[in-house]
Amino acid sequence: MSQQTWQDREGGQRAASPSPHTSDGSGESEESHLLRTRRQKLESLRERGIEPFAYRFDRTHPSSRALAGFEDAEAEGRLDDEGRGERVRVAGRIVSWRGHGRSAFAHLEDGYGRIQLYFRLNVLGQERFEDLELLDLGDWLGLEGPVFRTRTGEVTVLVESWTLLSKSLRPLPRGKEEVDAETGERVVHSGFADVQSRYRQRYADLAVNPEVREVFRVRARVVRSLRDFLDDRDYLEVETPILQPLYGGAAARPFTTHHNALDMKLYLRIADELYLKRLIVGGMERVYEVGKDFRNEGIDRSHNPEFTMLEFYEAFADYRDMMTLVEQMLERAAREATGSPVVTYQGTEIDFSPPFRRVSFVEALNQALGRDLHEMTDEELRDRAREEGVEERLEGMGRGRLMDKLFGALVEEELVDPTFVVDYPVELSPLAKPHREDARLTERFELFVAGRELANAFSELNDPLDQRARFLGQVQLREAGDDETHPVDEDYLRAMEYGMPPTGGVGIGVDRLVMLLADQPSIRDVILFPTLRPEEGQGE
Repeated sequence: MSQQTWQDREGGQRAASPSPHTSDGSGESEESHLLRTRRQKLESLRERGIEPFAYRFDRTHPSSRALAGFEDAEAEGRLDDEGRGERVRVAGRIVSWRGHGRSAFAHLEDGYGRIQLYFRLNVLGQERFEDLELLDLGDWLGLEGPVFRTRTGEVTVLVESWTLLSKSLRPLPRGKEEVDAETGERVVHSGFADVQSRYRQRYADLAVNPEVREVFRVRARVVRSLRDFLDDRDYLEVETPILQPLYGGAAARPFTTHHNALDMKLYLRIADELYLKRLIVGGMERVYEVGKDFRNEGIDRSHNPEFTMLEFYEAFADYRDMMTLVEQMLERAAREATGSPVVTYQGTEIDFSPPFRRVSFVEALNQALGRDLHEMTDEELRDRAREEGVEERLEGMGRGRLMDKLFGALVEEELVDPTFVVDYPVELSPLAKPHREDARLTERFELFVAGRELANAFSELNDPLDQRARFLGQVQLREAGDDETHPVDEDYLRAMEYGMPPTGGVGIGVDRLVMLLADQPSIRDVILFPTLRPEEGQGE
């Protein structure tokens, strides 16, 4: 048996998500009726002299502190003769309502939890009690009164005065909530049937789904942990340009814009790398940036055109040093976000305790191909990519990207536990130093977790002549049709000619890390406002 507790004050049980096409027989949709009813209540409030949109409210207690304070006072025997604790002033949304003639119960929800409210006619007086009929679920209220425990055992505020803080003119898409009579467990059936609507109306999603708010608290803890880790190691946080005269630092198509005053084309950065390494040249030996990057690419579960990256660079270090640093950083982030280095992602246990597994890019791909990668021609790689179902345009694609596509098709999904894939072919890594033991390779690693790339790192190329040659090789690939190659950045080359010390550098996808630590299946679940197609009727 379960007892339904969520009710719609506009009549009956709240619909999960009112359809504009549902009619009550009068020709008016249910949604239109609800909107009209709320606006009528707004006018009635003003007619009674009640301001529906307040300027401020002096809250003394979040809901969690009001609850904890009463329970402490109860345990210590500090309640008054009527069993009441201290007076509190609480504020939040009304999320449930049960009327009982001369009294009413409600629940108030704020950013810290929820607390029950008790309204009584003989406490509020006739006029203020009757004003309650103009309230709706979703309204923001400020309330004052003592805290007590009801006969059913729930800690409750006895409301002695209330203030309307903001009238909700649109019903939130809150579904039914049921409480199991035996276990007391509360189950909410979401009012958002369409996940796209949740992303598009994130404000409503956050308002009705406390677990979504928790995801973004986890995100904040992760970002704070990453910053604290680097700050503790004497890294300096910096900011580099988002609008750039030339993009670089990754293989991706950029977004372009035009600066009117300068009459010049600009690009939204695709990576922070080249500007951060300019700072290494300038003597800033340890730098990092947490910021937005933009890539004009497809959208899927792990890609959003606007995303957050952490990049950090350390002079006198190489990619092996960076592996150790990444292991320590991610273990700490997991602990601070979840309380443990072992997390569960979509039903799979993942352990971020060091050391992480290490595999060779070439050896892993050779094993998957059943051939030696270095002995295969570009056309053979292209044919195998077709066989593996790679759907992108393969003609004109450079050898490095062909290797990368095959690795993605054949190997990546098997890399579930944190795994460093090391020593990438030189064709795939135009900004990494040649491997000190095999000139066909570079000193580069990518970290994979749960079948996705999470981090990318190099022993940074600091030979300006080699760098120029690699840039020119990228130009040839672009001329052959590969539109994700790296342009020649003359200013970056000039900076390198002043001398760049040996440097290790790392980029970590913050959104993907949060997906893992918050156990979310899509990157859109960890970005507050992901990129979406415009709503129908909202223009281009």
